[in-house]
Amino acid sequence: MPTVRDIDVRDTVHCETTALGVLLRHQGLDLSEPMLFGLGSGLSFVYWDGKNLDFPFLGGRVKPFDLTRNLADRLGLELRVQETTSPRRAWENVAASVDAGQPVGLQLDSYYLDYFTARIHFGGHVVTMYGYDDHNAYLVDTGQQGGAVTTGLAGLARARAARGPMTARHRSFTLTAPQNSSVSHEQIVHAVTACADAFLHPPIANLGHRGIEKAGTLVRTWLRRTDDPQRDLPRAALLMEEAGTGGALFRNLYRDFLSECGALLDSGHLRTGHALYEEAAALWTETAALIKKAGESGEARYLFRAGSVLGDLSRVEREAMRALSRLGSEARA
Repeated sequence: MPTVRDIDVRDTVHCETTALGVLLRHQGLDLSEPMLFGLGSGLSFVYWDGKNLDFPFLGGRVKPFDLTRNLADRLGLELRVQETTSPRRAWENVAASVDAGQPVGLQLDSYYLDYFTARIHFGGHVVTMYGYDDHNAYLVDTGQQGGAVTTGLAGLARARAARGPMTARHRSFTLTAPQNSSVSHEQIVHAVTACADAFLHPPIANLGHRGIEKAGTLVRTWLRRTDDPQRDLPRAALLMEEAGTGGALFRNLYRDFLSECGALLDSGHLRTGHALYEEAAALWTETAALIKKAGESGEARYLFRAGSVLGDLSRVEREAMRALSRLGSEARA
């Protein structure tokens, strides 16, 4: 059975940073999950609704794989990405990597994985493959999904071939880190300011702080947006807190990233941003709880309270990102 040795599996919360951690630790670069998320400028916000959606979607991070590309660019990593429409070629790509002793990241639809606890289509899921035999593939996923897990090769093939929102064409990828890699102050500043600038200046009103403000208005109408509020509203709350976000729609991860940066950089702007994201994380968890109560009770008053909290969140995160966007000028002073 071809298997990559010395795979380091940890209790992680988000799929893409889980995979990045496994791949980089195998290269000798050991970074915490919040640090990986922050260095990849992973934090964002999107409010998305449309005729093709059963219910509005609240997203708290950048698009799938943008985080990986950002991280590789920022740290000078060699990112090798392979995509194909051929299932045969797709398997040959990943098997060749494992056979050569290198784990490989896969983007796929988690719905088809044998071990997955939530049977919901999500084409932006990322795992690491480190071994296989005649029947199964050996993967690393988040702690919530079991860490080191096994899935059948047939299901893996369906997951990789799936088409739909956020899917890729049998995407697989590897990372190679320079020897003696480490994280510099300049790389942290670049990651923080790039994330802040994108959040403060979104191209459309559904994104960034403008998107949170818009969500604060539209969430009040959600009981009219669904035929089954007892299903859809608690599910939306669950996705915010437990669907690989690390809680609080990824704000816990970003709060912890800023805390870790604060131990490396002496910056008033960084301390301000961290304090405000501590506040924001608590407010996002409160918002999810209110949305859940609204679905369970059918009472619109909980959604109006959630809308008010989201209005506060738009202000808090805008202030946080304004402070963090000045980190670059402070570093040059």
